[in-house]
Amino acid sequence: MGTRSLTYVYDDVDEPVLCMYRQFDGYPSGHGAELGEFLLPFKIVNGISGDAKLGKVANGMGCLGAQLVANFKTEVGNIYLHAPILGRDDCQEYEYHVTDSSVKVVLNGYEEPDEVIFEGSYEEFFDFCQEKVKKLENVCR
Repeated sequence: MGTRSLTYVYDDVDEPVLCMYRQFDGYPSGHGAELGEFLLPFKIVNGISGDAKLGKVANGMGCLGAQLVANFKTEVGNIYLHAPILGRDDCQEYEYHVTDSSVKVVLNGYEEPDEVIFEGSYEEFFDFCQEKVKKLENVCR
C-alpha cells in the first residue's frame, strides 16, 4: 500500500488554489524531500521581467502551483489534481501546505488528532526532509 499525501498551494490571502494528490512515497523522506528540492531555489514575485527563469521564479502562487504540477507529473498515475478543499479525506497520511514563504507538514492521525510535524521556511523544510533521508539511509545500511 502506498503512502498517500496531499500538497496544498495557497494564494496571498491564504486560500488554497491547488491540491495535488500523490498515491505513493508521500512521506517526508520521499515526496517531502522532492518538494523541498523543488521549492528551495524559488523566488516568488509579483510581475516578471526578462530574466525570470522557469524553476527559479514564480509570478505568484498560481504560477508556482503550475510549475509544481509540471515538475511532479512525469508518468500516468501517482500524481492527481483534486479540488483544493481543506479537510478532505483521501486517506492521506501526510499533508504539505505551501505558502509564498513557508511549508507546514501535517501527519494525519486516524485514531489520534492530526499533528504538525514541521513548520518553517523553504530552506528549513529542505533541511528537515534531508535529515529524514539521512536517517532512512542509516537504517537501510
